Amino acid sequence: MRIALGVEYDGQHFRGWQAQQGDLPTVQASLQRALSRVADAPVELVCAGRTDAGVHALEQVVHFDTGAERSERSWVRGANANLDRAITVLWAKPVADDFHARFSAFSRRYRYVILNRPVRSSLAQGRVTWEYRPLDAARMMEAGRHLLGERDFTSYRAAGCQSNTPFRNVTRLDVSRHDDLVFIDIEANAFLHHMVRNIAGVLMDIGAGEREPDWACEVLEARDRTQGGVTAPPHGLYLMAVGYPPEFGIPRLSNTRLVW
Repeated sequence: MRIALGVEYDGQHFRGWQAQQGDLPTVQASLQRALSRVADAPVELVCAGRTDAGVHALEQVVHFDTGAERSERSWVRGANANLDRAITVLWAKPVADDFHARFSAFSRRYRYVILNRPVRSSLAQGRVTWEYRPLDAARMMEAGRHLLGERDFTSYRAAGCQSNTPFRNVTRLDVSRHDDLVFIDIEANAFLHHMVRNIAGVLMDIGAGEREPDWACEVLEARDRTQGGVTAPPHGLYLMAVGYPPEFGIPRLSNTRLVW
């Protein structure tokens, strides 16, 4: 039987999603241990998209195969009973054998949250990126339009990115301000390593008036990571949702309100 789960986590407590050698805390290792107790057998997870250390998720989607027969409620309650409060299983459901958390997904949506004021926050540490320079959200939005569509994002991916192709299709890139918070909302078919954080770094320099909006396009066309800006910190980045064809019946939660 193949089971899909929706998972929420606070990334500041982990060294990223992927399990690593040793006792380093990761989301995958913690969740596998909890689910293995419920299944009374080893469980190996596949996720929709691996997140870096410090990156959060409001609805990461994962799947695993098991011979254990448990109700959906038992998977959820049993896993949460064995998890640290930094991780929560939101839902569980049996899926078809051809469902794959990563390869069946046709979109991923991220939100980058910036606290834009002269002084840092004691309460929001680890959950937002603090930027003291005044940011112009309209300039950032104008710059973001250059990144829409299927493009070569070589300049916006990490030097060590292992993807076979630098092409990604960005279908949405919005920038908005609510009081002292600036939100970058971006959706694409998939993302390269550090792609959202590198885009955020470029947009913040543009919003601060250090570069013109056309610079986002110049960086893109250079196809050279060294021509881009600084990689923005991970703390403000949230995986918001993953899109799947409707025939798989994967729930879509209304979770935007949970991020500030």
